[in-house]
Amino acid sequence: MKQKYNVPVEGLGIELSSGTLAGLASGAVTIRQGETELFVSATAASALRPGQDFFPLTVDYREKFSAGGKFPGGYFKREGKPSEKEILTSRLCDRPLRPLFPKGFMNEVQVIGLLLATDQKHEPDVLMVNAASAATLISDIPWNGPVGCVRVGQIDGEFVTNPTHDEMLDSDLDLIYVGSESEMLMIEGSAEFISDERFYEALEYGQQAIQPLIAAQKELAKLAGKEKKDFSLVLTPAEVTEFCEQNAAEKVKVALGHDSYTERKLAIEVIAKETTAALEEKLGAEKVDGNDVARAFDEIQEKLYRQNILDTGRRVDGRGASDLRSISCDTGVLPRVHGSAVFNRGETQALVISTLGTSRDTQDIDGLTGGATSKSFILHYNFPPFSTGEAGRFGFTGRREIGHGALAERSLLPILPPEDEFPYAIRVVSEVMSSNGSTSMASICGGCLSLMDAGVPITAPCAGISTGLVTEKDADGKITKHVILTDILGAEDHFGDMDFKIAGTPQGITGFQLDLKITGLPFDITLEAIKQNREARMKIIAIMAEHMPESRQDLREHAPRIHTIKIDPEKIGALIGPGGKNIRRITEVSGAQVDIDDDNSGRVLIFATDKESMDRAIQEVDACTAEIEVGKTYRGIVRGVKDFGAFVECLPGKEGLVHISELADFRVNKTDDICKLGDEMVVKCIGLEKGKVRLSRKAALEDAKDAEPDCEQVEPSAE
Repeated sequence: MKQKYNVPVEGLGIELSSGTLAGLASGAVTIRQGETELFVSATAASALRPGQDFFPLTVDYREKFSAGGKFPGGYFKREGKPSEKEILTSRLCDRPLRPLFPKGFMNEVQVIGLLLATDQKHEPDVLMVNAASAATLISDIPWNGPVGCVRVGQIDGEFVTNPTHDEMLDSDLDLIYVGSESEMLMIEGSAEFISDERFYEALEYGQQAIQPLIAAQKELAKLAGKEKKDFSLVLTPAEVTEFCEQNAAEKVKVALGHDSYTERKLAIEVIAKETTAALEEKLGAEKVDGNDVARAFDEIQEKLYRQNILDTGRRVDGRGASDLRSISCDTGVLPRVHGSAVFNRGETQALVISTLGTSRDTQDIDGLTGGATSKSFILHYNFPPFSTGEAGRFGFTGRREIGHGALAERSLLPILPPEDEFPYAIRVVSEVMSSNGSTSMASICGGCLSLMDAGVPITAPCAGISTGLVTEKDADGKITKHVILTDILGAEDHFGDMDFKIAGTPQGITGFQLDLKITGLPFDITLEAIKQNREARMKIIAIMAEHMPESRQDLREHAPRIHTIKIDPEKIGALIGPGGKNIRRITEVSGAQVDIDDDNSGRVLIFATDKESMDRAIQEVDACTAEIEVGKTYRGIVRGVKDFGAFVECLPGKEGLVHISELADFRVNKTDDICKLGDEMVVKCIGLEKGKVRLSRKAALEDAKDAEPDCEQVEPSAE
């Protein structure tokens, strides 16, 4: 596709283009790496909607199956609702763009990304962020970009920029880094126990790696950029701000002193209602906009929260900057489930449940990108409206829930045992019961305890906590004073400048996510936050260890047990049987589930919920894969009656001949004088000659004179 403007990104094999597609959009860009190509548009509404009181930025990323030369699944053969991958990519792009729009800008902005082509090598999520930045930069929308985005991996101790899918298989770091020319804006990712020091070095590396991307976007803006429009900013009228300050600030200050989130919220609602009535009496009801009053109260609270922290180092709940709230935890709180835990941190509470499943419970991933086609560890995060004391829409999984669940999932994944040692599918569900700050981190802590309660042999306990930030700036926008906050409240997240979540074990970091409300985070503050976060994590891990120092040694009563059998790979067909007949029969007669690894290793997994079921399944598998041995006695079934003897199936699918002379300890004239088709017969193997099995009922009867025959094999199936 020939574009009017093309700008290569130095050293990264990426090209930014504009000028051919979507001429009516405010800004439109295509980005290419290898044979992966992505289109992104940015468009702003020309006017506000009536009564609008927030900034509606929408980022949507879609992967079209045509990009990979595939048809969508399903009856309609059309892409449906966005996948988890598409939602996570949309969130990844939204978060660094949002803080760079000017204060008071409330016109709706819509950023749409379409995957046009994929080579299955280069990951499009980082391309989406760069193209969205470029599209917004060259548009007529006011925005304080650009930003650059790279994925940083670590292979054999060396950092790698934008590794391919295959290279990521060897990487112990997956860091998505977004920043401006001078500062960090957003990070997200996971690691396999990376140290704090190495993590910080990865951030520094990412900051350098994005510079060519930022330079290319600026070059594209020179070639294809539009003049920025003058949009009307929505700012609170000065007289409303002054009135609220004079009449409500002291009352709000007192209200913020309440211990409970609910008490603070209700008290401020009463003050706001009284202040609105007083303002309407002064100016006239028709001249007072409730949204203006709400914004003024938001500004008052923000000022009070921040001033108190900056001036005194104390927070609204009386804690110091680095203090954790009260923490408690409990496990085994629910009957029948395989593992359960409740984790409390202040007013934040997560009830987390773990379920162990079989290989049939793994989640198939139907997508174009990302490499993996299935996963055996799933974490789902649910955030019902009652968790914040509100009534609202319930039962719908929002983007926030998917994002928080993904963060918790990738943070706990590194502590799970290898699948060849613990071959269960695992599902963890975090039900947020109460929310006042960092429920995703509570889900990690509760999830770890729940896994331990389920008897999952984790490699190390994992905990997570969020740190916040309050800053003071001079006239030039330079930070002159700052305080880092450990374990932030919901209000400290809302009125503060940062939400920096890190999860990990004593051995290192496993998951992380940074969101900012300011336009960048200096690296000296970043390092301070990383250190403060680790101190808090270690305290939480110590509290968790007091309650549960290690995983349960045994699985819960109702959890499936697993037994692994290694068989000759050449016998897999015999175990499965024609059309799966044998393996279905084993499942039916034993009540257990039998799975065969598809790697042709001969590994058979048997899942059962009780010993009897497990023992029967093991016997059946052994019978299907065993060979008839000389000297052993079998209880078989007559499968053929001939003049010269009977064919007896000793093991499933394996039979031998009982010659008429071996049918009894007396002369037999006719075979059917002794047996008929389908009869059960105890026989002994007396010889193997050129693949032919010789059996004897007479020898088995002689053995039975002294004792019951030792029929070690299970009885074969009846046809």
